[in-house]
Amino acid sequence: MLFGRDKKNPISIADKKVDKWTYSTCGYCSTGCSIEIGTNKEGKPVASRGVGGADVNRGKLCVKGIFEHEIFEAEGRGEKPLIRNSMHEGYEMEEWDPVLDKMAAEIKRIQTTYGRDSFAIVSTGQLLTEEFYTLGKLTRGVIGTNNYDGNTTLCMASAVSGYKRSFGSDGPPGCYEDFDHTDCLMAWGSNLPEQHPIIYWRMKEAQEKRDFPLIVVDPRVTMLAQNADIHLAVTPGTDVVLQNAMMHVILSEGLEDREYIEANTNGYEQLEKEVQKYDPASASKICGIDEDTIRMVARLYAKSNRAMSIWTMGINQSTHGSDGVVGINNLNLITGNIGKPGGTSLSITGQCNAMGTREWSSCSGLPGYRALEKAEDREEIAKFWGIDPEFFPKQRGMAQTDIFPAIETGEIKGLWLIATNPMTSMPNTARMRKTLEKLEFLVVQDSYADVETTEYAHVFLPAATWAEKEGVFTNTERRVNITRQVKQPHADCRSDLQIFNDVAKRFEQSKKIKFPEKPAQVFEEMKTLSKGRLCDISGMSHDLIEDKRGIQWPYTEKQKKKGERPVSGGNRLYTEPGTFRFADGMAKLIPLPFIDNNEVPDEHYPFWMNSGRLVEHFHTRTKTGKVGNNNKFSPVPFMEINPDAAHEMGIQHSTYVRVVSRRGDAVVLAMLTHRVPKNMVFIPFHYFDCVNRLTLGLLDPYSRQPAFKQCSVRIEVTDQEEAARLSKESRDY
Repeated sequence: MLFGRDKKNPISIADKKVDKWTYSTCGYCSTGCSIEIGTNKEGKPVASRGVGGADVNRGKLCVKGIFEHEIFEAEGRGEKPLIRNSMHEGYEMEEWDPVLDKMAAEIKRIQTTYGRDSFAIVSTGQLLTEEFYTLGKLTRGVIGTNNYDGNTTLCMASAVSGYKRSFGSDGPPGCYEDFDHTDCLMAWGSNLPEQHPIIYWRMKEAQEKRDFPLIVVDPRVTMLAQNADIHLAVTPGTDVVLQNAMMHVILSEGLEDREYIEANTNGYEQLEKEVQKYDPASASKICGIDEDTIRMVARLYAKSNRAMSIWTMGINQSTHGSDGVVGINNLNLITGNIGKPGGTSLSITGQCNAMGTREWSSCSGLPGYRALEKAEDREEIAKFWGIDPEFFPKQRGMAQTDIFPAIETGEIKGLWLIATNPMTSMPNTARMRKTLEKLEFLVVQDSYADVETTEYAHVFLPAATWAEKEGVFTNTERRVNITRQVKQPHADCRSDLQIFNDVAKRFEQSKKIKFPEKPAQVFEEMKTLSKGRLCDISGMSHDLIEDKRGIQWPYTEKQKKKGERPVSGGNRLYTEPGTFRFADGMAKLIPLPFIDNNEVPDEHYPFWMNSGRLVEHFHTRTKTGKVGNNNKFSPVPFMEINPDAAHEMGIQHSTYVRVVSRRGDAVVLAMLTHRVPKNMVFIPFHYFDCVNRLTLGLLDPYSRQPAFKQCSVRIEVTDQEEAARLSKESRDY
């Protein structure tokens, strides 16, 4: 007789009829997983699998990567260029040349009429790095507008700003291998199991081997907080207060690393004076963490031989985001935890190639972490490209979050959006709708024609996606990895590199500049410009990158000639005294006064509203919303609410409610859970016409990143049939 498991049918895996596996790098988050796409005999992608020999993921993929091969033929892909004269007319399909001729003519008209900076360009964190470099060359060297940025401003700008303020340059100093060496890990506003599952696996594996304590700072009981040794449920927007209080304890009890501070930093006296104001008893009343816990955590972190901090959007998406990053850096500098195995400040980046755009797109400066403000940098790039240095502006123009208000005021008349969907991703949806309607000319370039912003465009350019093209990404730990082309672009789509080159040909200025057509040729240019820079990639090549399953920068031409193999996973920055990127080689300890400009709950709007990611979705669901095995887990917007708060309001589980802020309202399903406190709700940010109808548009003064995490709302019980209808209309929009 058969019992239990013996009675069940054996598990069988469907044969996908894979004829060929092609190496690539996952195109979702910043983890940088090596992936192989399987194609059948007809060349159709039918499967995805992790690469066992790759250091990053060691054969593993998350639920998004497992089904990534399904995005190529997903519903809503662009087929041909679309054009119309006004937003009130329907689109007409057209061939590429007439559409690009029209686009170039409109850019020239707007710049001639209103000035060179009246046309703006907003890019993404999801192009290949060769495409970023080419777009930067087109924007800075040909079109010449200074109002040029990426949607990475919405996720990583505060990390960039904080690194620059503390260390003199962008560039995460640590790596994933630091989990294997640390004695204490502090996660600030980072929910690894849902945001970066493979990094979480790397961390968890290291923790099981070495049993280091995990401290999670997050207002919500996230999956990571549930696995923490200590969970600090901080009051939203007060991380700086907690950091200052921890430093108060460390300095007052003599737990700092004096030798490291003297050899590597400036500004100790000013920092010490500021943190004296943040004794734990006073700080606890602001940040919501009791004074004994503050003291205990500060001692634990400072007394660890090697301590590291990681963070994601919980720090960055705040009016104090840049200060929060600087505060983390301050903590690690005074305890000697920068540049050694297990001691680091490691920002966990959002998009697959947010690092690539930071290094090479020229959004905030010029290629290879060069600055527009430095004459020698402008002259070097101008000479390399073959143009007059005076063509460059002498300082950075508007960030993305300043570009849209400038449309409202009439400073900007035209806009080119590339692989970004501000109608879903920007705060205050109603305001965004009115803003886009004011443009004289809007171009949307995307792989999917059904992104919400396309409704406001005059021209739509269908772009190839992910492994329909070839080039490199840079991940969170500065690892450059390659995506090989698996199939030809869908329908009449073109690679972004080809589109940029085709646009460049329509401007007289481009005759002075060479635009290579092949990604490998572009990469050779980037290698040349990287020599001697912090982000030196001169020892790399496309083939070597694939062979090594990714290479961390810096890896120099000199190292390659000497026969030095790329470091497999432990490449770190600032490992020697005097190697920070300020002129004197020292890092800066920066005092951080707390300015309380949060929108806080009151009697009219009594709940904090928090937002964040789900493991099955990515950003605005442009891709994952089309993949059934991702979308089925959370197809509609929902809100987490504490059961006690719900009971007092008469709200039942899985019923519709209306969430109202000072800016708008949204209809969501209520999910009753103790993961949020009684005075807070949590809504995933992936859904159109939902959370960003509510969010606050205040910006960090340094990074210009929006405060998506700080606002107050009220909850209203609503008619279920009416709410269901409104929810469906929003999803079908």
